[in-house]
Amino acid sequence: MAFGPFLLLALMEGLVTAAVLALAAAGLSLVFGVMRVVNVAHGEFYMLGAILAWVVASVVPGPPAVGFVAALVIAPVLVGALAAAADGLILKRLHYDPEATIVATIGLLYMIQQATLSLYGPNANPVPAPFEWRIQLPWFGYSGYKLFVVLAAGVVLLALWIFMRRTKAGLIMRATQVDRTTARSFGINVDLVYMGTFALGAGLAALAGVLIVPIQQAQYLMGGDPLLLSFIVVIIGGLGSLRGTLIAALVIGLSDGTISMFFTPTLAKIIATLLVAMVLVFRPQGLFGARA
Repeated sequence: MAFGPFLLLALMEGLVTAAVLALAAAGLSLVFGVMRVVNVAHGEFYMLGAILAWVVASVVPGPPAVGFVAALVIAPVLVGALAAAADGLILKRLHYDPEATIVATIGLLYMIQQATLSLYGPNANPVPAPFEWRIQLPWFGYSGYKLFVVLAAGVVLLALWIFMRRTKAGLIMRATQVDRTTARSFGINVDLVYMGTFALGAGLAALAGVLIVPIQQAQYLMGGDPLLLSFIVVIIGGLGSLRGTLIAALVIGLSDGTISMFFTPTLAKIIATLLVAMVLVFRPQGLFGARA
């Protein structure tokens, strides 16, 4: 294959990575933006989404599309419910103290990971794609499902933006983000807002896991890379900035896909980490984050 088509293939693969990464990082950014909580267990919610997609696809009868659509609905809801329970049982009791919640979510990470290992096992299992359509370009064929992942992520992120900017619930979340004490004085149930935010962030990560599992196999250690890349995206884009998260995800996803195709995935991670270091040195609040 000539260089031009090879580059096009790398960019298309990078776009798929960016789409899934944007979903996962948007959940992480939302939790920090509203709650000021750094959720170290975020990658495990992504992993649970993939595992639950495999479980649902295995038990739902009919063609693969039926099981996949069921997983798109069931997995984020179940993971969101688990996150809401973790918020009420753990984070709320710690009064959302930044240092304490980091330690608590590290513990939650290992609890989820080891529970998944015990119940699911160490094996990696595939989930069939809901359809087998391929787009035929002059140089190569490309999976139609991967294009669907990009489109689905874009629709979800647009819906998230509309929810945050055009609905009363989104307004309440943004008011809580600006000033928790004032929001409470106006009768807003801040604890309920925090629980809903944590559940929504986890649900977005789980949805990303469901979308990626027909491309990557589901296994209990798959949450590490998404967590690292999500932190990189959120730091570069600006903590709490949805626009910055989307732009940073595109940059990191496209560069990761291109560099991994031409060189090695390790080099892509090294360059992304160096970019984070430069952002922290020259613009600590991120490219689109507000100054403290």
